[in-house]
Amino acid sequence: MQRRGAGLRWPRRRQQQQQPPPPALGPRAAAMAPRSGGVPPGLGGRPACALLLLCYLNFVPSLGRQTALTTSVIPKAKQSTTYKDFVYFTVFEGSVRNVSEVAVEYLCSRPCVVHLEAVVSSEFRSSIPVYKKRWKNEKHLHTSRTQIVHVKFPSIMVYRDDYFIRHSISVSTVVLRAWITHRYSGGSGGDIDVKWEENSLHAVAKNYTLLKTVPPFKRPFKDHRVCLEWNVDYIWNLWANKIPQCPLESDVVAFLDFPYASSGENTGIIKKLSRFQNRELEATRHQRTDYPVFTVSLWLYLLHYCKANLCGILYFVDSNEMYGTPSVFLTEEGHLHIQMHLVKGEDLAVKTKFTTPLREWFRLDVAFSGGQIVVTTSIGQNLISYHNQTISFREDLCYNDTAGYFIIGGSRYVAGIEGFFGPLKYYRLRSLHPTQIFNPLLEKQLAEQIKLYYERCAEVQDIISVYMSMVRSEGETQETCDIHNFYLDLQHKYGRPSTCRAFPWETELKDKHPSLFQALLEMDLVTGPGSPKESVVEIGGRIFEKAVKRLSSADGLHQISSVVPFLIDSSCCGYHKASYYLAVFYETGLNVPRDQQQGMLYSLVGGQGSERLSSMNLGYKHYQGIDNYPLDWELSYAYYSNIATKTPLDQHTLQGDQAYVETIRLKDDEILKVQTKEDGDVFMWLKHEATRGNAAAQQRLAQMLFWGQQGVTKNPEAAIEWYAKGALETEDPALIYDYAIVLFKGQGVKKNRRLALELMKKAAFKGLHQAVNGLGWYYHKFKKNYAKAAKYWLKAEEMGNPDASYNLGVLHLDGIFPGVPGRNLTLAGEYFHKAAQGGHIEGTLWCSLYYITGNLETFPRDPEKAVVWAKHVAEKNGYLGHVIRKGLNAYLEGSWHEALLYYVLAAETGIEVSQTNLAHICEERPDLAERYLGINCVWRYYNFSVFQIDAPSFAYLKMGDLYYYGHQNQSQDLELSVQMYAQAALDGDSQGFFNLALLVEEGAIIPHHILDFLEIDPTLHPNNVSILRELYERCWNHSNEESFSPCTLAWLYLHLRLIWGTVLHSALIYFLGTFLLSVLIAWTVQYFQFVSASRSAPTPAGASSDPTASSMTPAVTQDADVSNQDQPTVTSSPEPHG
Repeated sequence: MQRRGAGLRWPRRRQQQQQPPPPALGPRAAAMAPRSGGVPPGLGGRPACALLLLCYLNFVPSLGRQTALTTSVIPKAKQSTTYKDFVYFTVFEGSVRNVSEVAVEYLCSRPCVVHLEAVVSSEFRSSIPVYKKRWKNEKHLHTSRTQIVHVKFPSIMVYRDDYFIRHSISVSTVVLRAWITHRYSGGSGGDIDVKWEENSLHAVAKNYTLLKTVPPFKRPFKDHRVCLEWNVDYIWNLWANKIPQCPLESDVVAFLDFPYASSGENTGIIKKLSRFQNRELEATRHQRTDYPVFTVSLWLYLLHYCKANLCGILYFVDSNEMYGTPSVFLTEEGHLHIQMHLVKGEDLAVKTKFTTPLREWFRLDVAFSGGQIVVTTSIGQNLISYHNQTISFREDLCYNDTAGYFIIGGSRYVAGIEGFFGPLKYYRLRSLHPTQIFNPLLEKQLAEQIKLYYERCAEVQDIISVYMSMVRSEGETQETCDIHNFYLDLQHKYGRPSTCRAFPWETELKDKHPSLFQALLEMDLVTGPGSPKESVVEIGGRIFEKAVKRLSSADGLHQISSVVPFLIDSSCCGYHKASYYLAVFYETGLNVPRDQQQGMLYSLVGGQGSERLSSMNLGYKHYQGIDNYPLDWELSYAYYSNIATKTPLDQHTLQGDQAYVETIRLKDDEILKVQTKEDGDVFMWLKHEATRGNAAAQQRLAQMLFWGQQGVTKNPEAAIEWYAKGALETEDPALIYDYAIVLFKGQGVKKNRRLALELMKKAAFKGLHQAVNGLGWYYHKFKKNYAKAAKYWLKAEEMGNPDASYNLGVLHLDGIFPGVPGRNLTLAGEYFHKAAQGGHIEGTLWCSLYYITGNLETFPRDPEKAVVWAKHVAEKNGYLGHVIRKGLNAYLEGSWHEALLYYVLAAETGIEVSQTNLAHICEERPDLAERYLGINCVWRYYNFSVFQIDAPSFAYLKMGDLYYYGHQNQSQDLELSVQMYAQAALDGDSQGFFNLALLVEEGAIIPHHILDFLEIDPTLHPNNVSILRELYERCWNHSNEESFSPCTLAWLYLHLRLIWGTVLHSALIYFLGTFLLSVLIAWTVQYFQFVSASRSAPTPAGASSDPTASSMTPAVTQDADVSNQDQPTVTSSPEPHG
């Protein structure tokens, strides 16, 4: 763009117009005008003066203005001519800069105000003004003028991110607009004091232009003219020229990949979606809150239609615990009920005209596109179209998939379907045709096995139904025709049971189900299924009991392969304890070929039948992600929460095969010694003490009988007798309270509310906090006096009673706490959490629900923690306790086959104590484990146990040994061995510290994260010697032995070695050693010199040269008397000469 100079016209072509006549002159101008075109008077015709005056006249009107920025391009026109206001732009730089120079050309026909504004729009906000300027024009009317404006934009939209500009924005459009308003048009539109937004409404001329935006990473860096510190500058230069890339994010969410067994109860899978990280996707989602566009695609296998009004398939629950969009349910007739929440606050529901198929895998696709819903069902893996329906309506839907959570199946609001869920995909921002959806049926073989299983079971149930009708008809005929005879009665009672051998079935069907026909033939026709109330499930139970009886024999494990067909028939009858047995047999290879597919099948079938151990098995496998089960905490919670909800109900029912779950380890001999039976020494001693009036013995005896603890068979009636005896005789407050609760609930005794209240008050008066809570419970349940109930519960809660904390939470949850208006979910959650920390089961369940939904701020969503809490409650279930007790009794009796069987059944549910006990049995009887189990028993169950929260230290030590030495197919792994020993040490086991020290002595290096884990500062212990000293000291401190332990001896030996090493390397010892060595050498030299001198004496002067006289041997005369001792010895040494 060429820069304009003074006097240059605007570069725009204009047509040549005739010069308009000069305007009429005023009096002052007329006086100054020359006559007849001459010069004005007084100038005297002097051209210099005329020129000076002309310059003056041209200059004076411009005083006080920015003449450098404006230029007149058209001479002043005649006032009678009509001029139209206009405004134009010329941008010298086409793109956005920090300071963009803009030329504004305008013309005002009246006194006016020119307005200039820059408006910016981004992906999240629009029409944001970032620059404003306006100026007056009162004198230069009817004249086109040009104003040069320097528009300054914010740094965050023209520069890249740097150390000072942290978050630059991406701008989509920049609009530069201008308008003119007249100042004296009779209104306030042109007033300079009027609001900016109002001025544009009174504009007489408008114009706008678009500026080109620059992407954030194509912008320059801003020169801030500051000096950064060297470290900050270095870090900044590392990433200054790097362009970050947004993570790839899709709108497709896979809610479910693995089959989910829905039992038709009030539990299901809870999924919660978060906002998109991609800003464009999030902006799109936010814009569609009143115009939903999404697709749901899921696979279903229905066993029955809904038994209630509605059964949950997939539905959204908002933060107010209300159904949202979408909500899909199944009706009693098999139709789909689809419910939506409207913008105006109401709900809208529609129902499909078609029904869903039964006992067939089909895919359900529901696509929303504003006010239109397309529902499609396709059958089988080939997706054969079954039904399609389009539903339209004229309502605005409210849709926000992040303002709550999705539920697959049942919940506390509605029961789930009876059947199986397959893969479920949710397209959050797209409405797709079924052909555009990619949602194949994963686990095809498993899905096909499920279908074949129920087809076979339909045949089995038909056979049993026909068999039962035949037996009933024969029984009725025999009762009519037979003559009553006492002998026949005895024969029916004690004789061989009669059998029916003529079945109206084809040979092919008999060959297909031989075990079933054999079981039916062996049943007692007289006392068997002759009653009309006898069901198929009860027949399955009887088949199961006969099979278990064979498994409980001395060689029970050897009988498994022959028992499996009967268990399959029992499972088909709907008795799903058999399903769990089959699942464990196939998953562990317990005397059958190991088959993971069959194990999954029967585990899912048992879970669908709400079998407690099967559901716990599924929950545990999904919690750990083992045995080819995918890791899915939400799916694990669905199974665990089902059993956790039933656990308190099972405990109060006191029916079925239940026992108290006790933590008894087979390594603990002291606990094993106190296990007893009704004829055991411990039980007889307690009974003797209880009879004498010992309150503690009475309470313990009653608890053992009431819950079936310590190996005693459950006997509530006998337990209540001891509760009553203790309460009425010993005046013990605990016994009084227990007996009062029994009387309130009528457990094993007739209800007596009046006596129970008296006893409860009596125990509370004695200061028992359970009784104080019980009084609150009485006034809440029977009197509906919430104020009095809250008073007692607050008192009990101060005394540390967890039941009272839970009850206070219930008051806040229901919104009936005295003096507190409405519900207070936050305070209720706090009370539930306090109760859960005290071991309260229901409080723990509420906390797990809050963690899985994340609807409370005090309970942020944490699916893993929710699973842990639900698992903790589920593992207290009495049916699991019964299996554990049977395994323990078999172990104490020396029945190894039965003990191994029941501990395998218990260990596969995921309970830690049974896993370590099973590994211990496999260590004691490796021959039994190798013969009957298709897995590495010791490795598998010790490895499972160390991943539990409450794993014992000896399990870590054992796994550390297995990693250190290597075990069968597992190679040596010192790093994992160090981790296991460190975990045992952290649990306070001295052996863990000792083993770590031995590894260090062997040259192993403990990583720094392990040292931090053990709270050993590497800076204070820089070398292995210092670490060894610390480990041995901790080992000594944690040792329970009073005498010298290995830790003590190792510590002493280490210090002796250190002292000896210090002594050998001391400078003083080096000097003393050198001195002593020098002395020793000098003494040795002197000694040898002395010996040499004594052996070679010198020859005297004047000696004879005769050789015979030179002998050094002493000479003695021949005739000398030998016995003369006083005779001196005469030598050959001559006397010296004088």
